[in-house]
Amino acid sequence: MKFVNTGVVFQEVPDEVTLSVNISNCPCHCMGCHSEYLWDDIGEPLNAMSMGMMLKDYAKDITCVCLMGGDAETKEVNDLAAWIRSAYPKLKIGWYSGRRELSPDIKLRNFDYVKLGPYVETKGPLNKPTTNQRMYQVVKEKMEGKPTTYKLNDITSKFWKDAMRHNI
Repeated sequence: MKFVNTGVVFQEVPDEVTLSVNISNCPCHCMGCHSEYLWDDIGEPLNAMSMGMMLKDYAKDITCVCLMGGDAETKEVNDLAAWIRSAYPKLKIGWYSGRRELSPDIKLRNFDYVKLGPYVETKGPLNKPTTNQRMYQVVKEKMEGKPTTYKLNDITSKFWKDAMRHNI
């Protein structure tokens, strides 16, 4: 798995200051994609070592890490999220997938946010109420005497409120 670039962003995950990590080799190839350069297998290796170097610089300034893509290497995405969870337990972790369904490689315990859905130009991006994409917050449910379960709570409408507030 490789990444091309990073940035500290404020709109990818609601209410979070996020280190966004753009992963290459995207197999989704959505029509109208704003990041076609990520379709190619380019960039630097993305693993615990490279992520650790990034977080050494950014961890004090951010509240979340969001892995943008990685649909071709979902096991590696999950493993990296598990490492972040262990090494930086105070950071939230998000993942943007262009797939319609969650990969079986993804264990929700390793994530706080998951975006699912391909970009469909006629439906618009996440900040449009017509979007087909969905942003979920992972909710942990622990009932006494039962194993912990995780469910996805749809928070996509948070993007619409922000868009209306900023006249996007």
